[in-house]
Amino acid sequence: MDFFPFLLLILMVPLTSSNAQWPPSPGYWPSSKFRSMTFYDGYRNLWGPTHQRFDQNALTIWLDHTSGSGFKSVRAFRSGYFGASIKLQPGYTLSNNEAHPGFHDEVDIEFLGTTFGKPYTLQTNVYIRGSGDGRIIGREMKFHLWFDPTKNFHHYAILWSPKELIFLVDDVPIRRYPRKSAATFPLRPMWVYGSIWDASSWATEDGKYKADYRYQPFMAQYTNFKASGCSAYAPTWCRPVSASPFLSGRLTRQQNWAMRWVQSHHLVYDYCRDPKRDHSLTPECWG
Repeated sequence: MDFFPFLLLILMVPLTSSNAQWPPSPGYWPSSKFRSMTFYDGYRNLWGPTHQRFDQNALTIWLDHTSGSGFKSVRAFRSGYFGASIKLQPGYTLSNNEAHPGFHDEVDIEFLGTTFGKPYTLQTNVYIRGSGDGRIIGREMKFHLWFDPTKNFHHYAILWSPKELIFLVDDVPIRRYPRKSAATFPLRPMWVYGSIWDASSWATEDGKYKADYRYQPFMAQYTNFKASGCSAYAPTWCRPVSASPFLSGRLTRQQNWAMRWVQSHHLVYDYCRDPKRDHSLTPECWG
């Protein structure tokens, strides 16, 4: 069986944030429903082993002029809840997920590059059967966070079920991507990835600013790993996990309210609203 990667991404850059508007409580905290694991319980180094260490229950990976680092889940999944608490380092840091060109599916949480005085941009993205030939269709929604991600650990997660993808920050749903057709939704088994590498050719304002290695090494810390759900070889009766108290997975009224609030106050880009995009390639935006 061929597996294709689910990607949990990190891209780090400098920040000074003054946005103090916090979202309303979602009223439900899905991260509390899933058991935490240590890094070695569920993950292995994928590349850059000399730029990765584990101590005090936290994984640190870093980038310098010689290399970055990445890791991968031991198991592939066909649905589940995938998250980690992450703390970023302020500085000129640019990174992204490990590249996996090919006919693959991909679901991303990533921090895009920025410059001093500007807030971090958290990007969520979905690729369906993308390729490495430059014709990848991104489905980006971007947010300016309501906190400084360099000060403390915050929990970032993606819940993937056969019906929808839900992106969460500190248990607040920020985006729901429903399955409208098999052509626009990832259905094949995927792994979880995390990494840090130099993506400055495109990441910071479309490649305008490059990584400044005078400030190396650039680090990210991970802890509170969670990866729970139906593995690629789980029996057919394995029930998809839920982001809400409902077994159906439907978000509660309070969760929907919190998500609408975030999108009203912190959403800075929505691919479905971009007039420059060819929306014949993104039929999920129609209507």
